Amino acid sequence: MKKTKNNKKLLEAIDVSKIYEPIEAIKILKDNKYTKFNETLEVAINLGIDPNKTDQGIRGVTSLPKGTGKSINVAVITKGDKQAEAKEAGADLVGDNDLIDSISSGKILFDLLIASPDMMPSVGKVAKILGPKGLMPNPKLGTVTQDIATAVKNVKAGQVQFKNDKGGIVHAGIGKINFEDNDLLENLKFFFSSINKSKPESVKGSFIKKVTIASTMGVGLEINLASLR
Repeated sequence: MKKTKNNKKLLEAIDVSKIYEPIEAIKILKDNKYTKFNETLEVAINLGIDPNKTDQGIRGVTSLPKGTGKSINVAVITKGDKQAEAKEAGADLVGDNDLIDSISSGKILFDLLIASPDMMPSVGKVAKILGPKGLMPNPKLGTVTQDIATAVKNVKAGQVQFKNDKGGIVHAGIGKINFEDNDLLENLKFFFSSINKSKPESVKGSFIKKVTIASTMGVGLEINLASLR
């Protein structure tokens, strides 16, 4: 969090050392919003994993019950009839080798890429461009699939991808600050539950150590874990 004048005022007004009930924290963040744009409610979940061990990393996807409030540009790389399916389902960009050539030239006009399995050898040619941006299609995340239409609809409806970072923390946007309080609470509980279910078998002891929520420009407030279960 950047230390701006407004943040300093927030830190004076809000006790950040306290552990809050989820709905209370949501109300505080909403009441103390000072920007004109519609901020995202962000969650950070500290995990009891060793991020250096590959068998303890977590990665997955979940669909929030109240959506994310964010419009996502979806590109699809597929052939034949599947292209029409993708367009009908709401994909913003559809193509095959032409789209791969466009990516190769550095044009990335999408937030998420879905591909049919038959196109993956060709997509592999631009893996060095897509990989570092986190855009490489992956079967685990449902972005390499024969069922293109369902994949596109899921993403458009509020699907969220998650992956722990090097510090063993998972970050995600779980809605917009102008959502109803209870809708944000429902999304928060659902995301928490999705992470909890992702516990690797090799992790012993407590899996979720701490949950913090913040608005894009706001302060982070720690949440009472018992209230999320």
